Amino acid sequence: MLTKNHKNIASFIHIGTFAKYFFPFGNFIAPLLIWTVNKDRSNFIDQNGKQVLNFQISVLLYFITMVLICVPIAINFGFSIEQLNDIKGSISFSDLTSFTGSIIAFIILGFLSAILLVIDLYATIMGAIKASEGELYHYPLAIRFIK
Repeated sequence: MLTKNHKNIASFIHIGTFAKYFFPFGNFIAPLLIWTVNKDRSNFIDQNGKQVLNFQISVLLYFITMVLICVPIAINFGFSIEQLNDIKGSISFSDLTSFTGSIIAFIILGFLSAILLVIDLYATIMGAIKASEGELYHYPLAIRFIK
């Protein structure tokens, strides 16, 4: 039997991910605490907790992947700028056109990061709404680490 209390707890698990804006890794700690304390109360709470944690782990992995892609591009860009500065003595705006590939890569990765943030916000809010209605929300792009 799914009670209003179970729905509220499941909603709070989803909403708990917003703790990341108040302290580091709050998006893992708050939902994990709420889930572990309450997961034995109902299967609904247990399933919502798993969904939230799987999505947050997935988002972290996607972000780490983007950073790892960005690091070599940034290092290459930095060394290239340094070499150009050593050769010419100063860098003009027209000199930056030779770095179009790096600049485009940064713009694309920045755009993807923004999209990931929007998906995170939207999915978290939808998860909380669905949980309050007694439905299990399946997060987009979530990898099932916890089954």
